[in-house]
Amino acid sequence: MTAAAPAALQTPPLRRRLACMLYEGVLLFGVLMIAGLLYAGVTQQRHALQGQHGLQAFLFVVLGLYFVWFWTHGGQTVAMKTWHIRLLDAQGQPVSRRRALCRYLASWLWFVPALVTAWLARLQSSAAIFGLLAVGMLAYALLALLQPRRQYCHDRLCGTQLVVWRPAPRKR
Repeated sequence: MTAAAPAALQTPPLRRRLACMLYEGVLLFGVLMIAGLLYAGVTQQRHALQGQHGLQAFLFVVLGLYFVWFWTHGGQTVAMKTWHIRLLDAQGQPVSRRRALCRYLASWLWFVPALVTAWLARLQSSAAIFGLLAVGMLAYALLALLQPRRQYCHDRLCGTQLVVWRPAPRKR
């Protein structure tokens, strides 16, 4: 894994990054289902609302471990490998655990404003909350177009960048 000069690194198009995010969501569905099953077994949870906050905290930690581990071990999750996207620091080097954790926490900026708005408005309808989340996520994604290198706000905050990363051709 060699470092590249930051000027030589190309930011993936927004469409590719959003497609990668969608694919990541599909993969994470399975990860979270297994984690939820483990939590329910260990805590002997019998009802979905029993221990709901504990489950949410546990899944938050599971997601954090998933992303921090992949980002610090090669800079790519499975979805990022598929879409040829890699996470590096601002200097084009692999990210540290601290920087990866910072990015994981800051990446919740995708969701938190819409969720807080839904909570303050006391929305109960799943459709209304989902719609608000979709609008908030679209607005957040479009903010990247205002950035000089088209990076997301949480990447600028954490000193990270998403770059196009194709594996080296295999030697025959």
